[in-house]
Amino acid sequence: MKTSSNQTQSCPTNYYPNSFDPEPHDPPECPDYFRQIYEDLKPWNVTGIVRDMVERAKTTAHFRLVIVGGKAYVVRYKKSIQTRDLFTIWGLLQLLRRYPGKLPDLDLMFDCDDLPVVQSRDYRNRRQNATGPPPLFRYCGDRRTMDIVFPDWSFWGWAEINIKPWDSILKEIKEGNSRTKWLDREPYAYWKGNPFVAKTRQDLIPCNVSDHHDWNARLYIQDWIQEGNGGFKQSNLANQCTHRYKIYIEGYAWSVSEKYILACDSVTLMVKPHYYDFFTRSLQPVQHYWPVNDNDKCKSIYFAVDWGNRHKQKAQAIAKAASEFMQKELKMEYVYYYMFHLLNEYAKLLKYKPEIPEGAVEMCSETMACPAEGREREFMMESLVKSPHVTSPCTLPPPYERKMLGAFYRRKLNAIKQVEKWEKEFWESRNKNRQL
Repeated sequence: MKTSSNQTQSCPTNYYPNSFDPEPHDPPECPDYFRQIYEDLKPWNVTGIVRDMVERAKTTAHFRLVIVGGKAYVVRYKKSIQTRDLFTIWGLLQLLRRYPGKLPDLDLMFDCDDLPVVQSRDYRNRRQNATGPPPLFRYCGDRRTMDIVFPDWSFWGWAEINIKPWDSILKEIKEGNSRTKWLDREPYAYWKGNPFVAKTRQDLIPCNVSDHHDWNARLYIQDWIQEGNGGFKQSNLANQCTHRYKIYIEGYAWSVSEKYILACDSVTLMVKPHYYDFFTRSLQPVQHYWPVNDNDKCKSIYFAVDWGNRHKQKAQAIAKAASEFMQKELKMEYVYYYMFHLLNEYAKLLKYKPEIPEGAVEMCSETMACPAEGREREFMMESLVKSPHVTSPCTLPPPYERKMLGAFYRRKLNAIKQVEKWEKEFWESRNKNRQL
């Protein structure tokens, strides 16, 4: 169905269930990273969220989503980069189809840009700023900001660069992993991407193999325009799990590439990240990835690869822990669980009754998929939730106790310091031997 210029699309009525009672069962407890929901919403625990707070988040938001009576209404403020806004809204609509009648009325603002913007420092002094921070949803956060982190659009597909919905690509990556065992892979660190989006990536390029140096890295520049003209034949993510090590490095902020790299059954060499998405805060260095020093990337990568090739069993265990985490704890089912619990906990904080705002348009899967064309429509149909989920979501674990959270971060910091110590000793020994 495609509408002509003098027609308006409307959502069909009474064909999809408005409510659904799942089968009785004892749902499992959600993975540990779900506890971060409480951390992200902590700024509003005491005050709650009033309408004025939400309105103030409009400054940078791309759209406003309101759920009233199980139906979604959207006000668009500006166009996002590519189809980020489109597929984020699509994902929210699939959540409503998966759990009809189970989401409460709510009102939120969503910013589809990369960088988090709600600065914590602006709200530390309640006397100077008594209004409280605006609750703003986006794809990543950092330790200096208070943006609420939500799954990114590419879980439902990234049409512009032909990356399929997460459910499909995860299966393909798993099949690719089984084709090339870790020991049979190239014993180097692989990275392919656009280095021109950030200085930290430009600093990575000198680590590539040359006539003068071999830092154990094999780096390739991704030209997406050329790749698109060639039909994306060289950018299939499932075919890029051919090296024992894969480098993850942030771009303008956090990078979508992270989840695909972690799923690859390679040791993820993670150049010190400054941003986090909704699931990565629960990952531990030397358990799920190998930390790389962002101030001395080439030497750090060289040591990481050398260590892994000398400790093959331990390196394989790191690679396997990450890929199993992605396959088991970040399968699409759990992405929906996270969305479900985050929105339910967010709605509990609202101090007002959400209403359909002026200029809002009711949104449903039909009004989005029917006019879509090409790869956008293909990915929408591929990720369409076809019926309500027969079981309830996993059970949200309780918030972190302060001691538990402190111990978790100390463990992470200690693991990074241990790697830094090993690396320092490695280069000191190497330099000493050269002098002999």
